[in-house]
Amino acid sequence: MNSPSASSSTASLVLEGVRKVFPTGDTEVVAVDDVHLEIAPGEIVALVGPSGSGKTTLCSIAGGILTPTSGRVVVAGTDISSFSAKELTGFRQQRIGFVFQSVNLVPFLTARENLLIVDELGSRRRADARRRADQLLDELGLADRAGNLPSQLSGGQRQRVAIGRALMNQPGLVLFDEPTSALDTKLGDQVMQLIHTEMKARSTAAIVDTHDERITRYADRTVHMSDGRLGSMPLAAAH
Repeated sequence: MNSPSASSSTASLVLEGVRKVFPTGDTEVVAVDDVHLEIAPGEIVALVGPSGSGKTTLCSIAGGILTPTSGRVVVAGTDISSFSAKELTGFRQQRIGFVFQSVNLVPFLTARENLLIVDELGSRRRADARRRADQLLDELGLADRAGNLPSQLSGGQRQRVAIGRALMNQPGLVLFDEPTSALDTKLGDQVMQLIHTEMKARSTAAIVDTHDERITRYADRTVHMSDGRLGSMPLAAAH
């Protein structure tokens, strides 16, 4: 079992016997096969594997985008395995952060507004939400870019806005999909250092889905995925 020493009651993510099967005509495709994984608060796990290995499906299940065919998914103490689509949507908005490969910032909104949009369905008052957004942008070195549109930001700056957006609602788990794929080596290292610093400062668990094994040095643990199954790799030396 690929798990840290934390007990499941204190883990930020618990996957128990998770399996996901997609029907294709008369056959079935097993995308995730009997996965067991625990991630402790503040732990960063690098999920490494080739295209088609099941990484995206596994992250979608962990993030409440897909429901498993079988098995158990517990995020921050809440079992979401049998949640309805509506329940999953509400849970994702409040408890899980996402940073996608393509960043997906709203192009006609400023950096600050891209963070504020996350809170529109939340309970935080507008003034409190703005303070939260400005605090995050300041911590991410973007205080002077709060009023800029994505087109006015560099690739690294857009990625930092995306990280701030993922942290806006103080999630217990953040999922990163190839966060350095569109960046050169220097910017990629800066973004991974930022991810490491921010997750540790907040005791927020993270999964970093990547093809690039160079960035695993920023993770506490590296897990390899192949044909829907997980296998351990040596501990990475996090910065």
